[in-house]
Amino acid sequence: MAKIGLMGGTFNPIHNAHLALADAAYHYCGLDQVWFMPSGVSYLKSGLSIPNSEVRSAMIRLAIKNVPYFSFCDVEIQREGNTYTADTLKELTVRYPEHEFYFLMGADSAFYFSHWHQPEQITRLCTLGIVNRNPMERERLEGQIQQLKTQFHAKVILIPFQDFSDISSSRIRELTQREESITDYVPSAVAEYILTNRLYTENSADQSKRRQCQEKGNGETQNGLKKTQEKNEKSTG
Repeated sequence: MAKIGLMGGTFNPIHNAHLALADAAYHYCGLDQVWFMPSGVSYLKSGLSIPNSEVRSAMIRLAIKNVPYFSFCDVEIQREGNTYTADTLKELTVRYPEHEFYFLMGADSAFYFSHWHQPEQITRLCTLGIVNRNPMERERLEGQIQQLKTQFHAKVILIPFQDFSDISSSRIRELTQREESITDYVPSAVAEYILTNRLYTENSADQSKRRQCQEKGNGETQNGLKKTQEKNEKSTG
């Protein structure tokens, strides 16, 4: 049996805090691997301009290529329709019944976990590995963890982590749009990919919106889109 950490999210783009979080979870939880799973159609991020899955997947592969215990998992981008963590875990436990899964998330996701799709199914199928990027939130987070254990019988591990609160995907997109350096926030190969492909510029945003409109016109399911005011159920990104 292998212990597998699952890192989900849009990864728009993947950055150093994502990688540091995965590395911290790998060592603290004694994991065998961490799988990075870019989301497909997130019902909680409808309306946002997000590069297609091929672009986000390419950046992930570049970011993790030199870490032997990091792997890429395409289970969510291969599934049609909206992305739900509960459905992902159901599929993975059927595919890999011999594995034990740890779903990794940030504290912000933990505070809104009760609003996720089928949270009781998630806690039944995995252990939650929660990482707090803000030391000032520790006491509040510990209270939330106790609530998750009581309400959903969740198995929870609080993973120690250094403060990376200055790194976020939104900040990286803003810096790129202003043509400022992002080399301190993402692996060099990812920075080069973003620059070469002119991602997160005004033109790339317009192209992404057009692609999304075309995808919706081809029959993209809209179930759950009314919940877009909920917080993103994916940890970072």
